[in-house]
Amino acid sequence: MRKRLKVLSFSLFDFGQTVLSALIFSLVFPLYITKHVDVKVYSFFYGFTFFLSFLIALYLGYLAESKKLVKPFFMMSTFCVLLLGLFMYMAYPNHVYLLILYYLLAVANQQALVFYNSLLLSLENRGLASGLGVAFGYIGSAITLLFFSKSLKIPEVFLIPSVLFFLLSIPASFVIENPMDIKTLKVFEVVKDRSFMYFFLSFLCVSEIANLLTGMMGVYLREVYGLSDIEIYKVVGLSALGGVVGGMFWGMLSQRLSARSLYPISFILWTVFLTLLFLVPKHMLLPLGLFAGFSLSHLWAISRIYILEAFETSPVIRFSFYSLAERVSSTFGYITWSLLLLITGSFKLSALLMCVFPILGFLLYTKGSRT
Repeated sequence: MRKRLKVLSFSLFDFGQTVLSALIFSLVFPLYITKHVDVKVYSFFYGFTFFLSFLIALYLGYLAESKKLVKPFFMMSTFCVLLLGLFMYMAYPNHVYLLILYYLLAVANQQALVFYNSLLLSLENRGLASGLGVAFGYIGSAITLLFFSKSLKIPEVFLIPSVLFFLLSIPASFVIENPMDIKTLKVFEVVKDRSFMYFFLSFLCVSEIANLLTGMMGVYLREVYGLSDIEIYKVVGLSALGGVVGGMFWGMLSQRLSARSLYPISFILWTVFLTLLFLVPKHMLLPLGLFAGFSLSHLWAISRIYILEAFETSPVIRFSFYSLAERVSSTFGYITWSLLLLITGSFKLSALLMCVFPILGFLLYTKGSRT
């Protein structure tokens, strides 16, 4: 019973974190603040914030590992998110204060994610917890799009998701034990770990496609297939359903098979997806959307389990690199996609050419496995 409670409490955080990210970071605040601040200024400092967050995570990660403070730092980070959401609510409509608080909120959220992933160390059913967490995350994103995005207005949208995020982090704070058996390395020793660096680069390659898909799916479907907004929502909705089903499927499968054997499947899934995206006719887009969500859930559910399984030392520091890869890949993916689109002038051909990244990721992963 307690094992199930731990899995559920871990998954609830994923739900709250997805609602927070989807509403504040992806939808409402960027649309609001760019009416008052130049987009280039906003984007530059937002990118710098994630680099700063990475450096902070490295320092706090080493401190948490050496002092056995993973859970206390997780609790502190989630409480900071709550406070910063409250301060944003109170600071409205002062755009300068809001922007500063928003960047601080992004830092606190990233720290919470790093320590949250590290709590998997205390779970026996790590694969199930990771997969179910991904499934809960997709449920959270669906609820956000269907209900919260329409009903919550500024400034309430800064406060309510932050409160929900904090409340849903409480079960994990109380139920999951603080990881104590952690072998600590210094940051430069982790960087010198060639096997991990090859994994980091391979993950960067596939997460680039995953983040690009998440951000550009609607635009691609509209430009290539001429889909209406309602038709696009159907494809996106099936993608979310694929994420829920996939999260549970990969989570349960990882209880039987090792993450080492499951992680390489990601390179196959994304190569197949990009090829199908080039080939499929319009009437096959709904099944393709389902497959997209299934592929996304595999990447997010299995990759964090792989880190714990393949590398026995400094998991918190490694999760800092993991978090960095997610952010860098998003930026690099958009830049690469834009260049390919500029050169080819074709959405479909540009998507097909992106196959080079999962293939490159596989080669890097294979190289790292032999190191």
